Amino acid sequence: MPHVPALACVLRRVTKSVSLAAFLTATVASCTSAIAAEIDVKVGHMVAQDMAPLFVAKESGCFDKYGLNVTPVFFPNPGDQNAALAGGAITFGTIPFTLAYLAVNNGVPIKAIAGAGGWGIQEVVAQPGTGLHSIADIKAYIKAGKPPLKIAVLQGDTLELIMRSAFQEDGIDPAKVKFVYFDDLLAMVDAFRNDQVDILSHIKPYTTDMEMMHGAQLLTTSADTWSLHTPNTVVAVLDKTLTKRPAVVRSYLEGLVCGANIINLTPQKAVDLLEKGHYYRVPSAVLLQALKSSPAPVSFVSDTASVQKVVNEMASLGYISEAATKHQIFDQTMIESIQKADLKH
Repeated sequence: MPHVPALACVLRRVTKSVSLAAFLTATVASCTSAIAAEIDVKVGHMVAQDMAPLFVAKESGCFDKYGLNVTPVFFPNPGDQNAALAGGAITFGTIPFTLAYLAVNNGVPIKAIAGAGGWGIQEVVAQPGTGLHSIADIKAYIKAGKPPLKIAVLQGDTLELIMRSAFQEDGIDPAKVKFVYFDDLLAMVDAFRNDQVDILSHIKPYTTDMEMMHGAQLLTTSADTWSLHTPNTVVAVLDKTLTKRPAVVRSYLEGLVCGANIINLTPQKAVDLLEKGHYYRVPSAVLLQALKSSPAPVSFVSDTASVQKVVNEMASLGYISEAATKHQIFDQTMIESIQKADLKH
């Protein structure tokens, strides 16, 4: 049953001089006006697979069910969402978890309240001509004295950090490769498609597209390199939104869970809804495979211990002066209760 966040449409007594029909008409109009004024929200996003719950919830009417009028706002540069949140241009951000830490270090009072919705989203793929089939193969490639591999990443982002974590695990010196830094996710895909880089550290469904349509070889995933429930992006809000508009925040999270249920239970229906909105630049067969090949069903409670390890690596690389703690960044209390209630149904 739909509920109205932070609103109370109170029925007045009907006097004998007012007809029931007139009373009901006036009351509905009053309530509808109040609801519309309260529940418009704008949500920043990119185009990764873990944004699928947002898009499916939008297209399926999940947000309508919980009384929200959600407008997705696309940001080609993920970092711009922090400024948009701080300035009030968007209510919710969907940002790499690294940016949540950067925001707090820069004095932006935000909280990560959930993973965006999906696991194993980050993948590292290699051009078929490199002969690489695993991260360990890169070590042998370097030892053979071949030209330095060019690797497309976003600097200071999870897409760089997953490479550094994988290199550390396999004893590979990052100085032996060439990181090519981008600030646009789609430009990275185009560079890989046009053979301008040898390795792409990116996100599903675009890596799935490279594998299915262009013969790219999967080297590792975030689920393998970090942990199953290490997020790609998180849902971020200002502290004041969380404290002053908790009902709106809860409604948004409930809408995301509704969208996730469609993905988990009826992936083809989810693909049809995503195609309707034209969110991803990949064929529908690729999108379906990306969803069905996820290492676990879509859910939203993140592994904050794993996130903390990655952020500590950020600090060691000098991207942040001091690593904030997961307790300063994450507050997953609300999504934990919503997921628990959803599982009972």
